[in-house]
Amino acid sequence: MHFLLIEGPADPRLADYRNIPDAELLRRRGIFVAEGRLVVRRLLTGNRFKARSVMITQSAHAALADVLRTQPDVPVYVVPPSLMNDITGFNIHRGCLAVGERPTPRPWREIVTGVRTVVLLERVANPDNVGGIFRNAAAFGADAVVLDDASADPLYRKAIRTSMGAALLMPFARVGSLPEMLGELRRDGFATVALTPGPSATSLSSVVSDACGKPVVLTLGHEGEGLLEETLRACEFHARIPISSAVDSLNVASAAAIGLHEFTRRPRDASGHPPG
Repeated sequence: MHFLLIEGPADPRLADYRNIPDAELLRRRGIFVAEGRLVVRRLLTGNRFKARSVMITQSAHAALADVLRTQPDVPVYVVPPSLMNDITGFNIHRGCLAVGERPTPRPWREIVTGVRTVVLLERVANPDNVGGIFRNAAAFGADAVVLDDASADPLYRKAIRTSMGAALLMPFARVGSLPEMLGELRRDGFATVALTPGPSATSLSSVVSDACGKPVVLTLGHEGEGLLEETLRACEFHARIPISSAVDSLNVASAAAIGLHEFTRRPRDASGHPPG
């Protein structure tokens, strides 16, 4: 472990941490930022992403000393809290940041091959919602998340933080055309399910029963407008979560949690697969 005390903001070794709020700048650099002790721990102990360095305060360093000792090739920059804020351009309350390297994007077909539960997102633009969906996907045992190009970046700092680091664990990919992808997966035997508050949709419990025995693609859309018409047409099932008439819909991350809970609690046979 390279343990380095930093006393000035001009130190060139801290270049990756400058202007962190500029998400597009980070993408151009090919990096992302993990924030908070739990999230940084997950980055360092996981095997999906390479950590480039850690910037940390003395108190946070003490809390992460055990995992930092296992990372001999990762520089650890120890700084006062005020200096951390000056370098990054915003107030950091957790005293702990790490820079990770963005990998080469994976084809969506690669991450859905042989899996049982896929979450598919269309135009989910809020990073907090994307992070919440990743957290739910990990919590309920989904295998992968696929996002269209209009959905928020799962490796955006706020999305990673809201996911509690699940965005660093859950396989994900981008897709250009949701209807085309849904058509391919439907031909491959997946139950393609659109989660929608539309009044003509079938109750979620009925769809879960009808889809028994098939791997599932749970499709969720824009926070205000829902799924596009062509995406709805591409789905075999339209599922609705019964709610009070006093509310028109659920937050998309909440809807994802309920849908995943229902599909992933289906009875399983001895092999671990739903019977069918």
